[in-house]
Amino acid sequence: MGRMRRIWQPEIYYHVTMRGNNRQNIFLNEGDVSLFFRALQRTYKKSNFIIIAYCIMNNHYHLLIRSPETPLSEVMLSINKTYSEYFKRKYNYFGQLYETRFFSSMVSDPIGLLNVSSYIHQNPLTTSKAMTNKMEYYPYSSFQYYFFDKKCDYPFVNTELLPNLIKNYPDIKERTYVTYCENFRIKQDLHFDYEIPTN
Repeated sequence: MGRMRRIWQPEIYYHVTMRGNNRQNIFLNEGDVSLFFRALQRTYKKSNFIIIAYCIMNNHYHLLIRSPETPLSEVMLSINKTYSEYFKRKYNYFGQLYETRFFSSMVSDPIGLLNVSSYIHQNPLTTSKAMTNKMEYYPYSSFQYYFFDKKCDYPFVNTELLPNLIKNYPDIKERTYVTYCENFRIKQDLHFDYEIPTN
């Protein structure tokens, strides 16, 4: 029996997670993260996409991504294949790098985008041993660009949408996206429409 065809809606953002096989580390150092961004950049040149939140951990990564022109499966295949090739060549590595196909879930409303992006940005704090004590000081996350109000050098990273949602959504009490992220707590009653992967 073949794999189920993934649903792709070009106007929708997706929470994408990819994990190392057997939970092994797939990012061993800063150089590997640079290679991952090279894979993103190479794919972006062929298939335009937008990332509004990301976090790269040792054995997995998270993206909040929209692919308006190319099916997301094709985009992710290109990113993961390219990075896998870089990694295997660098470390003379043989075998399967990733656990399985990437996990993805649609995030279709403003509160969902704010909550999922906050969850992504809090990842370095919520591991069994916190990787940082402040989200803004974790170097492999997009939160730094929001906190320090600076532009990312990569054209596929957009940091304008989420702050604008805070300004334009009347029910949100927080004044900025940064405070929304800092105050966000994962609770059972948040009504996520998918299962959030654990670290």
